[in-house]
Amino acid sequence: MKYKGTLIVVKDCSRALKFYSDMFGFQLIKDNDGNMELTNNLYLQESGYWEQFIKRNVTPNSNQAELYFEEPNIEQFAERLETLYPEIEYVNHLMTHSWGQKVVRFYDLDGNLIEVGTPV
Repeated sequence: MKYKGTLIVVKDCSRALKFYSDMFGFQLIKDNDGNMELTNNLYLQESGYWEQFIKRNVTPNSNQAELYFEEPNIEQFAERLETLYPEIEYVNHLMTHSWGQKVVRFYDLDGNLIEVGTPV
């Protein structure tokens, strides 16, 4: 068995691809009409397909998992996020933990939790 990556549910794959490309540099590998494979083993699936498969509604902002990234120039990242996506909902704006790591937490356009921190 081989772990292939992480799949997140989105309302619109094209919109989500733009966000993940703008903010994290992800690129499209394969587009299967509502299902996309991106670089770095991230998969997008539109909520209509997901709900059809699992026969349950999607719960945005569920806070049960997060995508975690590290960025040495986090101030520049936080500024780019604010400039390109001012409507983003934050869990916390840029802050510093007691151990010295700087982090920002927010939801993507579809309610998936993301944390970006400086390398530890």
